[in-house]
Formats: sequence, C-alpha cells, structure tokens
Amino acid sequence: MVSLETSKAIAMQEILIISGKGGTGKTSVTAAFAHLAAGAVICDLDVDAPDLHLILDPAIKSSHDFISGNLARVAPDKCDGCGKCAELCRFQAITLKDAKAVVDEFNCEGCKVCVTFCPTRAIDFPDNFCGRWYISDSRFGPMVHAQLFPGEENSGRLVALLRQEAKKLAESNQAEIILSDGPPGIGCPVISSLSGSSLAVIVTEPTQSAIHDLERVARLCSHFSVPACVLVNKADLNQPLAEDIERRAGQQGLVSIGRLPFDQIFVQAVVAGKAVTEIGDDRSASALRKAWQKIESILNNGKTQPKGETKK
Repeated sequence: MVSLETSKAIAMQEILIISGKGGTGKTSVTAAFAHLAAGAVICDLDVDAPDLHLILDPAIKSSHDFISGNLARVAPDKCDGCGKCAELCRFQAITLKDAKAVVDEFNCEGCKVCVTFCPTRAIDFPDNFCGRWYISDSRFGPMVHAQLFPGEENSGRLVALLRQEAKKLAESNQAEIILSDGPPGIGCPVISSLSGSSLAVIVTEPTQSAIHDLERVARLCSHFSVPACVLVNKADLNQPLAEDIERRAGQQGLVSIGRLPFDQIFVQAVVAGKAVTEIGDDRSASALRKAWQKIESILNNGKTQPKGETKK
C-alpha cells in the first residue's frame, strides 16, 4: 500500500472520498468535510446516483449536455426488412417487427456494424445524449455535479470531465483543495475518480463484508499510487472489528484518521438538508472535525508520497 510518508506537497490537492461499496456514509462525510474545508471546490463524482446535492442544495449556474457514444437509429421509410442488420448484430439489439428493423437502445453497443452493412442505408448513427452536468454555487463553495440518464453508460468519461471542470474552477477561484464524493465500488467510475488524486479517504464499516471491500479498494489505491487513509463509520457497533480494521489498514500502510459512532444525527442531518457538523457539536461532529484536522495535517505537512513510490 502507498505510504503517507513523503517529502513534498503539491499546490492543488484532490481529496477523494470512496468506500469500496455503497451505503457506508461517504456522502455525509463529504458534506461535513465540505463544510469544514472553507473554500474548497466540491465535486460529486457519483454520476449514476448522485445525492450530495440533496445536502448542499446547490444553485445551478450553468447546465451542459453530456454527449458520449452513438446509438443506431432506423429510418422506417428506408428499411426494406432484409434482416441483414439483425443477422450481423452480436448484441441482439435489432429485431424485425412488421418487416422493419427495430433497435433496442438498451442492448445497442454502438459498434456501427449495422450502419456499415445496411444495403439501403436505412440506419443512422447520431451522437448519444446521455446526461447533463452542472456548475453550481453551494453554501460551502462552487460545485460540479452531473446526472446520467437511466441505463446510460460512459460514467467513467463523465467523471473525467467533471474532474477537469473542477480543476478549472479551482484555478479560477484560487482554491487549494478539490473535495470529491466518489462513486461506490471499484469499477470504471472509481478508477476514473482515483487516478491522479492526492489523497483517498476510505470510509468503511465494522463488518466482515466491509473488510473485503476495504481491501479491494485499498489495492486499487496502491495500483494507482494514491495515498489513502481510513475512517471507520458506525465503529461502536462492533468495537473489536473496528480495531481489527485499523490494524489491517496499518499493515497495508493506511493511516487511520478516526472512528465515527452509530448516531441518529446522520439521519437528522440528511432530513434537514444539512451537514452533520452544521447542526450540532455532539460526538459525531467532533469526530468529523478531528478527522478533517488529521487530513489537513497530512496535506499541510506534505505527507503524500511522490507518485509511483510505494512503502518498502
């Protein structure tokens, strides 16, 4: 695992909150950190199911169409029903109905073989409008976020676009920190979110399945030479397992930045559309403040290892 020991900090820091799975509380953690960061550019990279906007209530300044890939479209007046396209389609996305070719958009992979071999040139290949992305203002600072339409793909490409726009915003606002709520899991959107980040904060829970997910996402951080730290949520539900997680994390070079209790304040905060740190100063808010202070210490002291180096 990548160590947090190093020599030099960089001017702009990208902090990514990830989890290895959904439902660990990373969005609530991100909202609290956005409140505490004071002036960071905020980015919601969970473009398939974004929810950070529910807490931050951003005011949209600009809206942009996300165009990615292509989908086949049949012009019925040109189609003679020969069936050549259905025969060649390896994704079973084309069927014949009433002697006309019909494309199932959910199965179409945009390979263009039907377009190329249609003898009557009855199939068009327009760009695919698959979502929207936004630049907004929130009470914690500028925010970049997006929403893919249901069933659409290319979320990794949209994530890369949002990161690029977040960097432009950070430069124009002279912000030193980009704080991103990452997608769950370890797939393409997470890889697109993680590569090149300054620090990954892995939010986990004291369960056996969460340990497995933590180890997977930790290996992903190591692969991309991204330093990482661990925050255990709902730690008091199983203290021995929480301690075991921190021990395992330490063995992999992951720094523990704290534990969060199982606390109804998280639900209350979401219902109120607030960050946990906004509505009280109880043990959860205090634990989040301490965790953020540790992150600031890591960044301010330059404890991010140069890319490509790993702990010996």
